[in-house]
Amino acid sequence: MTDPNCPPTAAPVARPLVVIPARLGSTRLPDKPLADIHGAPMIVHVWRRAMEAGIGPVIVAAAEQAIVDAVIQAGGTAVLTDPDHPSGSDRVWEAVCRIDPEGKYDAIVNVQGDLPTIDPAVIRAVFGPLSDPGVDIATLGAVITEAAERTNPNVVKAVVEMLPGADTGRALYFTRATAPWGDGPLFHHIGLYAYRRIALERFVSLPPAQLEQREKLEQLRALANGMTIALARVDIVPLGVDTIEDLDRARHMLAPSPTP
Repeated sequence: MTDPNCPPTAAPVARPLVVIPARLGSTRLPDKPLADIHGAPMIVHVWRRAMEAGIGPVIVAAAEQAIVDAVIQAGGTAVLTDPDHPSGSDRVWEAVCRIDPEGKYDAIVNVQGDLPTIDPAVIRAVFGPLSDPGVDIATLGAVITEAAERTNPNVVKAVVEMLPGADTGRALYFTRATAPWGDGPLFHHIGLYAYRRIALERFVSLPPAQLEQREKLEQLRALANGMTIALARVDIVPLGVDTIEDLDRARHMLAPSPTP
């Protein structure tokens, strides 16, 4: 059902809003949005990368006041959302309706809050496929180059109809299995999304799909309900911080250059 206080908008998309969902309840690395990386919380580094992408305003959709305070102290914009949301997509939609009830922004770019080293160009890349009016949702993938990732169930594979030499294709399925069969590249799915605003509104209103629950992959809900997902190819999978080892890698990657 359409929320009369938060109307959808239609294609073509021209005005994106970047939203970063964040919560403190990670089981593997508690309070990770506030983890210090060279004097700034991790969520602030993600906000900075999103700002550097330069595609639109950036807001953080926070589950806790401590995250809001950290972002505002750094000069950013953040809104406090319901801590009990079942997914980041629901958190993003609440923030969109709070920030933009008039529907001024017609595309929503969802950047995960645990990507402090992400290249701003990658954020720009996920917005690109929405130039096609037939695309509801856009996401990213990179060709798997390490043999161990082909069979690792923690590496989600995107099954994509992509012509040789093309940079964008239509996603047909997402799975933790090794797929598709036969010769050719396998794509490591990268969990950034760009939605048409009306598509995000519809997505969060849908019940979980059977395959979504089986694979534990939220994007299968969209495919099960006939929504079109385009995947743009990028070269590098950004570092997602899930463990203390990942955090150490991020600190190393973001270390200030030595003074000459």
